[in-house]
Amino acid sequence: MDTSSREVYKPLIISASDDNSKSTLQKLKNDPTLLIHDEIKTQVGDLIKLRNPQKRFSPSELEEGIEDFFKSQSSTNYGNWVYYSWRHCLVHLLPEHEFVTVRTIRNRYVITEEEQKTLASKKIGIIGLSVGQSVALTLALERGCGELRLADFDTLELSNLNRIRTGVHNLGVKKSVIAAREIAEIDPYLNVVLYNEGVQDDNIHDFFTQGGDLDLLIEECDSLEVKVKSRIKAKELGIPVLMDTSDRGMIDIERFDLEPERPILHGLLQKFGEESSLVTKNLNQNTEILMALLDFNKLSTGAQQSISEIGKSITSWPQLASSVILGGGACGYFSRMILLGKGIRSDRYYVDLEKIANYSHGS
Repeated sequence: MDTSSREVYKPLIISASDDNSKSTLQKLKNDPTLLIHDEIKTQVGDLIKLRNPQKRFSPSELEEGIEDFFKSQSSTNYGNWVYYSWRHCLVHLLPEHEFVTVRTIRNRYVITEEEQKTLASKKIGIIGLSVGQSVALTLALERGCGELRLADFDTLELSNLNRIRTGVHNLGVKKSVIAAREIAEIDPYLNVVLYNEGVQDDNIHDFFTQGGDLDLLIEECDSLEVKVKSRIKAKELGIPVLMDTSDRGMIDIERFDLEPERPILHGLLQKFGEESSLVTKNLNQNTEILMALLDFNKLSTGAQQSISEIGKSITSWPQLASSVILGGGACGYFSRMILLGKGIRSDRYYVDLEKIANYSHGS
């Protein structure tokens, strides 16, 4: 696989009814190695059931309904064909509106139709695609936004596979590309924009504003410098920030949209100087600043021990898949509440399963 193809993450969406697209489609179908997956009739069956919720269809009645649906048009020419080049696979799907409606039908009433429309207009940026991958996939599954901007410069290493949901065939591929491809395979119509070099001084403004300002930043990177700079930018633009730390279910929420003068990171770094001066310090080498940010005494025993072993027996802070996935779910929930105006306030929250389990056992 060449370098350019390793970074492809957007599928090719081909209209099944567009005469101008038929030559492209036919060229793909002429390739005997292409995997073609055509389940358009079962999707139409889902659409028929959705449109008739009070009727219980027998298999024969549903088959008859599907046949009636295609009486005036060929099933081959309905909807869109989606080509995933990284899988060399062609998939036949419903048109975008019908696809989204069917795919999210089990959200309904938990997320109302009006709320789903509101979320579809929102833009969320995620910095850091280790923990952030779980967040991004949760948002994509629920369609908790209309656009995701994903930023990470790093590539997948074998030691990442204890918490990043992907396969060994993706070793060496950018984490941002891996996340974007998985999202595209869930929902090719969801807009995803990648920043494959991560967020840096020369692109941070674009990340926050190009194509419209972000409605929410979810920051999950390892760099203290980027943590500080991204919050200063979010504060400048009045954009709320979420962060999951993957220890004791710790979630930070900073509502710069409601509190424009709020100190970044809950004021935990104020003793180290003004916010603007923090970026001139060697943050990534400053253990004291890291300890203040994490509120070391409130970390789990395992996390405290891990930090003391960094550079000795381990190279970085351990993270477990169970904690990362829990954080992805929590961020998905809090992001939805924030974007829908549900009154979530700035704070540091804990979804501490160990504490809950000990409490339930009377400890």
